[in-house]
Amino acid sequence: MDDIREHYLAWLRDAHAMEEQALTMMRGMLSRLEHYPVLCARMEKHIAETERQAESLRKLLEGRDSGTSAVKDVLGKATALGQALSGMFADDEVIKGAMASYTFEQMEIAAYKVLISTAAVLEDTTAMAVFEENLAEEQDMADWLFDHLDQTTRIFLARDEAGLPARR
Repeated sequence: MDDIREHYLAWLRDAHAMEEQALTMMRGMLSRLEHYPVLCARMEKHIAETERQAESLRKLLEGRDSGTSAVKDVLGKATALGQALSGMFADDEVIKGAMASYTFEQMEIAAYKVLISTAAVLEDTTAMAVFEENLAEEQDMADWLFDHLDQTTRIFLARDEAGLPARR
C-alpha cells in the first residue's frame, strides 16, 4: 500500500501543478478574446472553477502531509506562459488556443479518472468527492469547447475575411 500511496500523492501533486498551468494558460488567452464574447465568458467561468480546483487540491495535499510541488508548479506555469506568449504572434491564435484548451481538458479528465481510481483503492472518500467534482467541471468545459469550435471558427473566419483583426 505504501507504493500506491506514493503514486497517489505524486499524481495529486501533478494534478495541482496541472491546474496551476491551466490558470496561466487561460489567463494569457483571456486577454486576447475581446471579439469572442461567448468564449471569453465561458473561459472566465472556467478560470473561477480552476482556481477553486487548485485550492481544493492544495488542501488535500496539505491534509495528507504532502505539500504541492513548487518545482512542478513553476515549470508548469513557465510552460503555460510560453504557450500563451507564442500565441500572441499567430494570426489564428484563437483557433489554436481553443484546440489546445480542448486537448488540455482531455488530459485533465484523464488525470482525474486516475486519481478517482486510486482514491477508491485507498478508500479516500473525501478526496474522491473533490476529484469527481473537478472531473465533472473539466468534462463540462471540454464538451463546451467542442460544441463551440464551429462557432469560434466561423467568427474567426468572418473577421479574417472582412479584414478585421481575427486574432482578437
